Amino acid sequence: MAAALVKGQNAGLVSDEVVLSVRGGVAADLSALLVTETGKVRSDADFVFFNQPQAPGVRLTGAGLEVSLGAVPGEIAQIRAVITVAAQGQTFGTAAAPLASVADRAGNVLHEYAIDGLDSESVVIALELYRRGEAWKVRAVGQGYAGGFADLVTDHGVSVDDEPEVVAEVRTVPGEAALSFEKRQQLDMRKREVAKVLIDKNAFGARARVVLVIDKTGSMEKMYRAGTVHRVVERMIPVATQLDDDGTLEAYLYALTYAKLPDITVAGGEQWARTYLHLKGTHQGIDYNAIGGRNDELPIMRAIIDTLTEPTLVLFFTDGGFAKKREIATLMREAAHLPAFWQFIGLGTANFGVLRTLDELDDRVIDNAGFFALDDIDQVDDAELYRRLLGEFPDWLRAARAAGIVNS
Repeated sequence: MAAALVKGQNAGLVSDEVVLSVRGGVAADLSALLVTETGKVRSDADFVFFNQPQAPGVRLTGAGLEVSLGAVPGEIAQIRAVITVAAQGQTFGTAAAPLASVADRAGNVLHEYAIDGLDSESVVIALELYRRGEAWKVRAVGQGYAGGFADLVTDHGVSVDDEPEVVAEVRTVPGEAALSFEKRQQLDMRKREVAKVLIDKNAFGARARVVLVIDKTGSMEKMYRAGTVHRVVERMIPVATQLDDDGTLEAYLYALTYAKLPDITVAGGEQWARTYLHLKGTHQGIDYNAIGGRNDELPIMRAIIDTLTEPTLVLFFTDGGFAKKREIATLMREAAHLPAFWQFIGLGTANFGVLRTLDELDDRVIDNAGFFALDDIDQVDDAELYRRLLGEFPDWLRAARAAGIVNS
């Protein structure tokens, strides 16, 4: 009797020769992506579909995807079975839930998964076969892909003729394979939005150190409690993957003084937020009370200035204050000679003081700062956030090169 799986559940495979199939629901095409630990195909040859029905160890037939696990190359970590609605305009939510199954070559069904809960999706990753040590397992995925079929395959590294090739080459950094499928998908979509901004600004491929500064004053308490600050960190990680050499995000918390925190990695982002995003107490040896409860931007800004030796993007999140207008203006004029662009982001509806006048600040060798405020950052989609976040950085980078501030 077949074992029924639910979304997210996994199970071991007792046969090295299996057939993946999907039946019921709307008419759909079946395909497969053979991906490495990075979540990408090695080449277009690892994409199995009706015009290319075979890859090493995987063959598309009328019965489904026939998989010989022993013949799958060692570099392949996962085989993702994808279903795509055949008729334009239809979605999986217009009919009964499709039923995905894994059978042995004799036709004995080993595992079944009813992909329920679908609505407007037209592309769904149904099942995933993945290596666990020397063995293989199956996971019930049932994850829709909002961007459509072309976005799905390009996000997995497949070239598609009607997409700019550079978009399909968004950077992958260490640690991505450790994420859950849903987290990998979300990260991939956000990386693509970052890449699109850089492409539009003729800055794709640029490299810069990325520094994240977060306000931890008492007025930020509501945003910490609501998880807003945690989500800010999550949304900044894709920026570092596309700009920073090793894909990490340097991090500081500040109030009257500041704390330099461990770098944020793709794989460790969630754990980092739980460990280090606090307003009070002592955590991992850091006295958060000593950092203070009200703001003085000069110490943290001076600390970052003292580290500047390479192109740097500073992402500075605050809910306002900046009372020392004259001193901050003087510091920004000094910093204009150094290889950093300061992008200030106002959270909420507070008074942001001198930040609102940074673009008009005179006596700077080049414009080295930008500012925008968001009443509720959670209501701003990724495309708009990254467009605003990265809109001025490429212009600064070109100006800094022209002025000899940046050499690369």
